[in-house]
Amino acid sequence: MSRIATLEPPYTEEAGALLAAMMPPGVPPIALFRLFARNLPMTSAMHAWGRYELGRDLTLTMRQREIVIDRTCARCGCEYEWSVHAQTFGTRVALTPDQHHALVHGASTDPCWPDDTERLLIEAVDALHDTSDIDDKLWARLTKAFDDPQLIDLLLLCGWYHAISFVARATRLPLEPGAPHIP
Repeated sequence: MSRIATLEPPYTEEAGALLAAMMPPGVPPIALFRLFARNLPMTSAMHAWGRYELGRDLTLTMRQREIVIDRTCARCGCEYEWSVHAQTFGTRVALTPDQHHALVHGASTDPCWPDDTERLLIEAVDALHDTSDIDDKLWARLTKAFDDPQLIDLLLLCGWYHAISFVARATRLPLEPGAPHIP
């Protein structure tokens, strides 16, 4: 049971319009967004940022984005958000079952990660999670694989999903119906 009840229909006109804008057409709003909607000014303010993070303007590829999000949520122990992304985007970005498992329990050195840039993303997420920093050696490797806009997006994406994980975990948000559990 969530510590803060999610907003339930019928929604006010303002809440309904905002929730509809946050989801694909015809898809009911997820519990996280209905939780956010308890504070409409905050939800309205963060909506544009969330759209950027999940949109086409983000400089990382969709697969790179999902690796960062899934690893961040797994490291934060946030089963709710990990499961939303695994269920919604995992197949779209061709993450294998071994890769899903490795994002939760493995390391960048696991054999399921043949791509150097994907290994670097996992290392960066781990460094940020463990130390809130990236040392000079890893940064030098990252700058060879990613340009400045991509590096900024990587840092902020990881931080954004730390914040999302904090909210989902601290409020004890239950999993979405049919969502997978962390392996």
